[in-house]
Amino acid sequence: MTQLIFVLDPMCSWCWSFHPVIEALRKEYADRYTFSLTMGGLRTTGQMEWNTQSKAYLASAWDSVANTTKQPFNISLLNRTHFDYNTYPACKAVITIRELYGEDAAFAYLGAIQKAFYVDGADITTLETLTHYVTQDKEAFQTFYQSDRAELLMQHDFSKARSMGANAFPSTVKIDEDGHMVCINGYKRLEDILKIFNIIFFIRISFMFLLLKLSILLNIIIYQILNTWSNIITIIELNHHTVKF
Repeated sequence: MTQLIFVLDPMCSWCWSFHPVIEALRKEYADRYTFSLTMGGLRTTGQMEWNTQSKAYLASAWDSVANTTKQPFNISLLNRTHFDYNTYPACKAVITIRELYGEDAAFAYLGAIQKAFYVDGADITTLETLTHYVTQDKEAFQTFYQSDRAELLMQHDFSKARSMGANAFPSTVKIDEDGHMVCINGYKRLEDILKIFNIIFFIRISFMFLLLKLSILLNIIIYQILNTWSNIITIIELNHHTVKF
């Protein structure tokens, strides 16, 4: 079955706005695709200085995303005096849920912490807060989250995202049963993604049809060459026998 891999970051505003699109695809096309998550890693600790300029930037960016996608945003987080916009803990938390409980649980958990951050203004950079939204065994979650294995898997996700060409978040990667991969970078509406998929399908069918036509044409040319060569040999042999006679 064809795979759809969503590459994103829990603390990326466009990824939060992409959440309804993901859920619509999972609900309406479960018979056509398998769905999985890959974390991209938006920024690590210290990469965004928390000051007036960065808060103004986030307020403007979130307002723009909200106006475009109609997803709810709460800017109360921006009233904090101190905040380290480190997205790696949330990425690792999603990966932990994915590894312990599977993809469906990871999708549910991702949606929960995205809503907590963007709507409720919760600080999802702390293990305490991330554990709060775990509906399974919280102790098992914390144990795995703090393991070397979780760190390794997170770095693997980041590398996998880059290898698939996902250089913007969110990205949707489609891999068909023959291994052909297409990466759609950036936020897209559901109808736009479906249009792109249809275009890709049309291009692939057209290409296969072209290859078939070229194959038939090549076979015809080869047949004509062989037939012509056979006729030439026959004429040569007839002439040879005529000369001997």
